[in-house]
Amino acid sequence: MNLLIHMTRQLANAVGLLLAVLVLNFCLIHLAPGDPALVIAGEMGGASADVIAALRVKYGLDQSLFHQLWTYLAKVVTGDFGYSYYFNEPVVNLIAHRIPATLYLVISALLLSVVVGTLLGVISARRPNGWFSQSVTVISLAGYAAPVFWTGLMLLLLFGSVWPILPVTGMSDVARPKAGFAHLLDVGQHLILPSITLALVFIAQYSRLARVNMIDALTADYVRTARAKGLPEYVVIGKHALRNTLIPIVTVAGLQFGHLFAGAVLVETVFSWPGMGRLVFESILRRDYPTLLAVLFFSAVLVMAANIITDLVYRLVDPRIRSGAR
Repeated sequence: MNLLIHMTRQLANAVGLLLAVLVLNFCLIHLAPGDPALVIAGEMGGASADVIAALRVKYGLDQSLFHQLWTYLAKVVTGDFGYSYYFNEPVVNLIAHRIPATLYLVISALLLSVVVGTLLGVISARRPNGWFSQSVTVISLAGYAAPVFWTGLMLLLLFGSVWPILPVTGMSDVARPKAGFAHLLDVGQHLILPSITLALVFIAQYSRLARVNMIDALTADYVRTARAKGLPEYVVIGKHALRNTLIPIVTVAGLQFGHLFAGAVLVETVFSWPGMGRLVFESILRRDYPTLLAVLFFSAVLVMAANIITDLVYRLVDPRIRSGAR
């Protein structure tokens, strides 16, 4: 019952935050420099002042900001996010086609970073002063300091020209389309480089976090007791120490979900990955307000959903936490 009340509060807070996201994004985007009518006219090869004025009337850009905001919110409530200025089709259709690719990239990068980072941190924590631990520390600092776009470009050059064993652009082989399991394998091969690029920064964070918390856990009294009982080392680490180490990692993973989306914009641009990140980039260049607003809204929905799921997982990992506890 307490869990149900807690989830109800979480959902109510999420609705209020989404409304604030809609209003804030709408105001910021419309107050930013640039005129969509001029951009559309430029795509047409130029247009007269009358045509530009007609475009403003067509898309409601001639109205006041408050009137535009009220009209937009009224449509969003009914599920209508408008038409794209550039692609000339419903924004919801654009996102429906692009969001699976972004989810593939973000979820694979999240799983890769959490699993590899935690594994490296746990192994290095067993011998904090050993050569492996020192190597993980140096590699982690280098991975954290390297910008995502620079890492992507280096991998693009490496596997695109020096060692061409992996596909470097797109989501699948357009020249030789495949079906069934062969298509899944093709998508998986194209996913390797973008997911590694996006995960490297977060692998560094999780390895450092896991290392610090595992060192603390291995010196705790309950671990000494487990070893005194004669339990195997893998049971001591896997069942006792690792469970407490995962608590801050799960928390950080939920908070970093939004950063993964931000990094996906750069990664999808570098590797021509057909996801929402590229859609954001194209929408910004073309002042495609409806598309940009919808992408930001659905990104906020995914981030909030990830935070709610993280809260539930947090309670499963640590049974001491109760739904009513703060």
